[in-house]
Amino acid sequence: MSTANKTMPTSYSNPNFDEEPAGIKNSGGASPMGSNIFIIKPDDKNKNRTHPEPYRHDPTTQKNIGRTILRGIRSLWATRQTEKDLRKNKDLYIKTTLRELILYLVFVTILCIITFGMTSTKTYYFTTVLRTVFTERKVEGIGDQPAYDDIANFDDFWNVMGGPVLSGLFDQKWYNGENLTEDQYGYVLFENKILGLPRFRQLRVTNHSCTVHEKFQQSIRECYGPYGTNKENRSSYAPENNTITPNAWHYQTSKQLKGSSTSGLISRYGGGGFVQDLTPNYNDAKAQLDDLNANLWIDRGTRVVFLDFTVYNGNINLFCQIKLTIEFPASGGAVPSKSFSTVKLIRYVSSMDYFVLACEILFTMFTVYYTVEEVLEIRHFKFHYFKAIWNVLDILIILISYICIAFNVYRQIKVGQILDELLKNQNSFADFEFLTYWQIQFNNIVAFAVFLAWIKIFKYVSFNKTMTQLSTTLSRCAKDVLGFSVMFMIVFLAYAQLGYLLFGTMIDDYKTFAISIFTLFRIILGDFDFNAILTAHRILGPIFFLTYVFFVFFVLLNMFLAIINDTYSEVKSDMTTQKSEFELSDYFKKSYERMLDRLNVKRDRIIDIQNALKSADVNKDGVIEFDEWRRNLKARGYTDVEIENVFSRYDTDGDRVLRDNEQRRFKADLAAQENNLEMDIKDLNDSRVVQQSNAQVAAANTDNETDNVNRITYDEFAVLVRRIDRMESSIGSIVSKIENVLTKLELLEKGKMKRREALTRILNNVSEDDKLSKEMKHERLEKMIRDELEETNPARQTSNQNVTQRTKTSSTHGSGHIQ
Repeated sequence: MSTANKTMPTSYSNPNFDEEPAGIKNSGGASPMGSNIFIIKPDDKNKNRTHPEPYRHDPTTQKNIGRTILRGIRSLWATRQTEKDLRKNKDLYIKTTLRELILYLVFVTILCIITFGMTSTKTYYFTTVLRTVFTERKVEGIGDQPAYDDIANFDDFWNVMGGPVLSGLFDQKWYNGENLTEDQYGYVLFENKILGLPRFRQLRVTNHSCTVHEKFQQSIRECYGPYGTNKENRSSYAPENNTITPNAWHYQTSKQLKGSSTSGLISRYGGGGFVQDLTPNYNDAKAQLDDLNANLWIDRGTRVVFLDFTVYNGNINLFCQIKLTIEFPASGGAVPSKSFSTVKLIRYVSSMDYFVLACEILFTMFTVYYTVEEVLEIRHFKFHYFKAIWNVLDILIILISYICIAFNVYRQIKVGQILDELLKNQNSFADFEFLTYWQIQFNNIVAFAVFLAWIKIFKYVSFNKTMTQLSTTLSRCAKDVLGFSVMFMIVFLAYAQLGYLLFGTMIDDYKTFAISIFTLFRIILGDFDFNAILTAHRILGPIFFLTYVFFVFFVLLNMFLAIINDTYSEVKSDMTTQKSEFELSDYFKKSYERMLDRLNVKRDRIIDIQNALKSADVNKDGVIEFDEWRRNLKARGYTDVEIENVFSRYDTDGDRVLRDNEQRRFKADLAAQENNLEMDIKDLNDSRVVQQSNAQVAAANTDNETDNVNRITYDEFAVLVRRIDRMESSIGSIVSKIENVLTKLELLEKGKMKRREALTRILNNVSEDDKLSKEMKHERLEKMIRDELEETNPARQTSNQNVTQRTKTSSTHGSGHIQ
């Protein structure tokens, strides 16, 4: 094997080049000094001046590539919770936190675009106009005629339905009296297309569906009770004479009508009933209503009548499903209510709609991304994952997101099917009620998801102690608030039931127990009708109102506020001694300083090169040879690789000499780079000034308060030190005195024990000698006691002297310290 193949390439006139480490010899890479002035760009014309080094790098294996890819994929889901050693690297921790925050803010922005794209201010005006047309127009005639909201009996029902409602459904002429063409029929206010046919639906109850008291059974022979599915009358009751509405007298089940149950103000009603569809012509529809009126289509057995129809405004791409409900309770009369449900069922029409579609695709991608993130966290923490409230919130948002995605697809398919069926048969009822209902539920769920998404931002800004005040305050006072809530609800529900029982028959705000609860909440907020209470009962009304305001508003509500205020004060005081995990201002300041240092280093290098160009021509011949260039830059601390790189870049003819034209091009490039660096440094300085001013304005109050609280003068510090020294010496003397007292007590206790034992021994000796008389026993007892006392006194005096001596010594030391 030839030895020439093993020879490493050398530099032209640099014998030391081959002695340097291979990692430095990369002339085609970035300069280790931080300036691109030392980088040689690949050039086909100058291939002979590059220095390829095939032995510098290890061969890249497929296994290494796979690890790199897996590491990159894993970094996409790296969070503060899943990375174990993240807190050891503060910069990486800050970058991860900022990445999570920015990514989540993008997600919230996309979610807001989607939600605002589903609705607009036009929805309100569209609904208001339709409500005015069908419910606020009055019957034409002399005197005060009823509108829809004024319906109180059967006559009002037929007059309103045959008058303003029918006129609103079918316009006949323009405002100047011209008749409408065939294409212009079927529109409300000339703009809103009626989809299909309007439908009347009635539900009835059977006779004897209630029980009459036996004393009235002879005079009251018919009884129609409140509505119930078990009391529903499904029998046909067609009139004897001919009718143009034959189908209206025969019951149809909810399965036949493809309907669903509906709630009114009084009860909830089934999806079947007696149905009449109105023809799309004013005169024919008027004739149908007159026929139903003449043949008593509604009577005492009627409990509710619905009028359902749907309109579509192509100008603003909105559907409005309208349901006019008139209930006829068992108490008599009529109770009207209405529902105008405006929704956007056809989602993608305009360019803005397609932009929302793009956001929905991004929303789906984000949902999948966060699903993977939460799965990784659940895998890492197991069941401990569900102990954190933020994690539960994450799961809830993800579940709601998937529900919204599924319904979005379902709605798109279902609306297309309904419209296709309607176009095939336009003389049929278009039932958009089910789809409209779930679209409204979808809007509500999305609104709830947006609310939770905004609240979740607190999770990502928890690194700042100021942002944790709310959650910390609520968590600390949770037990106190829970205990207070029990006490509050006892009093509050007692007043709610009292109000319902006292005023439920006379005041609308107390007609049910649930409405009474909301009314009492309104009183707390200052919204109440005292005159209605006073009119209902002139004695109990004021007593109820005044006692409720005193106990609930002045006492309980202020107790609740006191709990919150006290806890917040504690949290605020604790936070003055705490530090945030990191400050964004400090992080950006350090990043700015690092960037500025790099730019300054580059600028210094350029200045060095410029000076080298001026001083390298030692022999003053007008050209710079490589040896002159190398010696000058070597003295300035540059490596041979950098010297070779920059020289080769501008030595275009390869003669190892920089001539006049090459030097001019070199100087022009250096001047341009220096100018660019000056501009970058100026921009950084300007941005730093703006950031500092904003930070100072934002943190002025908190920083000043914290500094004022934490700073003390030197004199105050010296006074505190002297006080602490005095306290320590005083405490020492007090402790020694306490020890002496305890010693005395211990000696006294021992003396008592000894005397007790001596007396016991004396008594035993005297009692055992039965030969002695009482007088002799008495004398002997006195002698033994006297002897015992003489033995005990010297020991007691000695111990007392020792204790006294120690007390004096400790007192002397304590007074010395105090002095």
